[in-house]
Amino acid sequence: MGMAAAAADVFIPACAAVGIAFALWQWFLVSKVKVSAYAAAPSSNGHHHGGPVFRMEDDEQEAVGMGGDHHRDEEEEEEGAGDGTIAVARCAEIQSAISVGANSFLFTQYKYLAAFTAVFAVVIFLFLGSVHRFSTDSRPCQYTTARACKPALANAAFSSIAFLLGAATSVVSGYLGMRVATYANARTTLEARRGVGAAFATAFRSGAVMGFLLSSLGLLVLYATIKAFGLYYGDDWEGLYESVTGYGLGGSSMALFGRVGGGIYTKAADVGADLVGKVERNIPEDDPRNPAVIADNVGDNVGDIAGMGSDLFGSYAESTCAALFVASISSFGADHDFAAVAYPLLISAVGLLVCLVTTLFATDLFKVKTVRGVAPALKLQLIISTVLMTVAALIVTFAALPGSFTLFDFGEVKQVKNWHLFFCVAIGLWAGLAIGFTTEYFTSNAYSPVRDVADSCKTGAATNVIFGLALGYKSVIVPVFAIAVSIYVGFTLASIYGIAIAALGMLSTVATGLAIDAYGPISDNAGGIAEMAGMSRRIRQRTDALDAAGNTTAAIGKGFAIGSAALVSLALFGAFVSRAGVADVNVLNPKVFVGLLVGAMLPYWFSAMTMKSVGSAALKMVEEVRRQFVAIPGLMEGRAAPDYARCVRISTDASLREMMPPGALVLLAPLVAGTFFGVRTLAGLLAGALVSGVQIAISASNSGGAWDNAKKYIEAGASDHAKSLGPKGSDAHKAAVIGDTIGDPLKDTSGPSLNILIKLMAVESLVFAPFFAAHGGLIFK
Repeated sequence: MGMAAAAADVFIPACAAVGIAFALWQWFLVSKVKVSAYAAAPSSNGHHHGGPVFRMEDDEQEAVGMGGDHHRDEEEEEEGAGDGTIAVARCAEIQSAISVGANSFLFTQYKYLAAFTAVFAVVIFLFLGSVHRFSTDSRPCQYTTARACKPALANAAFSSIAFLLGAATSVVSGYLGMRVATYANARTTLEARRGVGAAFATAFRSGAVMGFLLSSLGLLVLYATIKAFGLYYGDDWEGLYESVTGYGLGGSSMALFGRVGGGIYTKAADVGADLVGKVERNIPEDDPRNPAVIADNVGDNVGDIAGMGSDLFGSYAESTCAALFVASISSFGADHDFAAVAYPLLISAVGLLVCLVTTLFATDLFKVKTVRGVAPALKLQLIISTVLMTVAALIVTFAALPGSFTLFDFGEVKQVKNWHLFFCVAIGLWAGLAIGFTTEYFTSNAYSPVRDVADSCKTGAATNVIFGLALGYKSVIVPVFAIAVSIYVGFTLASIYGIAIAALGMLSTVATGLAIDAYGPISDNAGGIAEMAGMSRRIRQRTDALDAAGNTTAAIGKGFAIGSAALVSLALFGAFVSRAGVADVNVLNPKVFVGLLVGAMLPYWFSAMTMKSVGSAALKMVEEVRRQFVAIPGLMEGRAAPDYARCVRISTDASLREMMPPGALVLLAPLVAGTFFGVRTLAGLLAGALVSGVQIAISASNSGGAWDNAKKYIEAGASDHAKSLGPKGSDAHKAAVIGDTIGDPLKDTSGPSLNILIKLMAVESLVFAPFFAAHGGLIFK
């Protein structure tokens, strides 16, 4: 089998290198758009007339009062494309303000997280080292008892190192994503002068930079970690892959704080800006007179980009770790067949190549020409990547795996054929697509669910909220069946390993998933910059079209993250149960049932914390924005500049202070349950959290996404139905804004953080399993 192992050793790093090179190439293409000295394209809308930095001229005052910038276009047509320079200078200025804000927030956050990571690494070392009282003697292996394995102390040390590596990779991937996004937002705005197609290409390419950098980095670091640890562990693959699970824990714990901290930051600003700006003052979204507007745009980058990046990286790291761990205690591991053990890595590696081809479809082969073409182009990405990946998985499966082999199945041994695993990958992939399309149906304003929500705004905010909640609950049905089918198929074909592989299948096209996901916040920022720089209405319409599609892709991205989290968590749960030596988890056992009940409650507790944090931070923000409108003379008229920095500071302080309690809840729950109540209660806790967390996460994300798009549907006024609901500032529109504001913390703070809660608790339990098995259950002895 030396040939296959050698091929795997070449193929995995080579694919990661190709992915990084492709990301750099896309970055180079984006960087060709110059922000500082942008040569204005000779088009009728490529400029804006001069005047003060704030573009309010007297005759436009009343137009803004009605929420319309209607007669600006005509003047422009006559003036020709003379001076785009002022608008461009404004774009560069706003971009640097957003970039500085995002940078300073992330650096402050990472300072806190560095301290936490160091402390937690020591905790891991102490807990795992104490399993055999810090002895340095080798011990018989747990699964193949005839062999000698390395001491528990080594496992403790290497798990801590892997934890630090995972945390570092997660932080780097989030940070790189944020840099790319803040680099690309103004470039997208400026490209919108050339047309929708050019703007779409810029936003999408930037998303691809993030997607490929992140998935390639994750794969490369994990592969290097395995190889480096292998130098010490040698033949002891059980110990090697057990310690590598720390990598997933590191990735997810950073993702949790990134997601919660970023989510609180972005939504405090967003809610504050919307409530005072749109509802009270009747000024458009992203109006430069609104003091919270910079904080809002910074928030898109730290929450939706840095948070989402770390989140999907965490899922990806954990599902790989779970699969590797289960493989190492199966016949692959006993026979030391590296090509077969590395099957999860090979799937991810070939996934990078598939996503590379898929990306070219959107940017080079079928270019977007019109506003109508934006959403289908993004949808096509999902379909193409899924179809190609199915074929690629088939090839990898037959190349890497032996014809038949045995897999660990809770103390039993399961006979499996290689094509079984292909079906596990495929079911995960297609379940992901099903979840993506269901999410799109429920959150895109092209379909009836969102239009019904928009329609309900006629009778005020209350009916809007009722319809939105109902939509969210209903949207859970299909994803749950999709997850259930993939769990059943995966488990029947290949036991717990099958579920881990199904999760990997769902995440195998993560580069494309991240690209369409990062595209959303980038185009959202581009729209904000267009509004603040006083670009013409036509450009704002183009960026709005990109943004509405981006809202839906963000919801699809969250759907993927939640679906994969459910599968990953179940795979980790299985690995934990086998590692902790629990023969069966019986629901009728009171210890288990107690855990089950408490576990199902945890997502509610966690959501309560995050929602309240957003609420209290938004309260401060609303007060500050109101204060500035009153205290700064000439602000409403556009003669004076607001104090943006104070709003940025409110968001930063609130999110850093408020991200600690929810994070502590998630990290302490498994430690407390395992140490004091034992492995069975902990098993119940994990199952309960998984079952209830998935439902809340999906319904929260989709309710929020639907409310947001219902508001955008009314604002865009693209159909007769939308026009009948009124222009911006009508009663129906105000009701829609209230719905959107309620949905904000649901879809961007609580919902997406819950999938990390599910995974993080499971991976943490797996890492600490040896300790819980040896010393756990102080109370329930």
